[in-house]
Amino acid sequence: MDKEKKQEIIKQYQRSANDVGSVEVQVAILTHRIIELTEHMKANKKDHSSRRGLIAMVNNRRKLLNYLQREDHDRYTALISSLKLRR
Repeated sequence: MDKEKKQEIIKQYQRSANDVGSVEVQVAILTHRIIELTEHMKANKKDHSSRRGLIAMVNNRRKLLNYLQREDHDRYTALISSLKLRR
């Protein structure tokens, strides 16, 4: 992911002007990286170190989403629908 794409994602999901680390931003960045790595894994099936990283990212996103669901269900549902994640 290049800097411009990351800044675009941050601008889209930030909660305030200086926000770069809220749960929404972290989940959006992780989702984008997971999509990119999934495409890589389709072409490189035997790349086990990347597979391990992909599983770690998915688990981290799951933990962040569980936290957001516990703390603020409205923000959780809005984020899930905007990222088009199933749940």
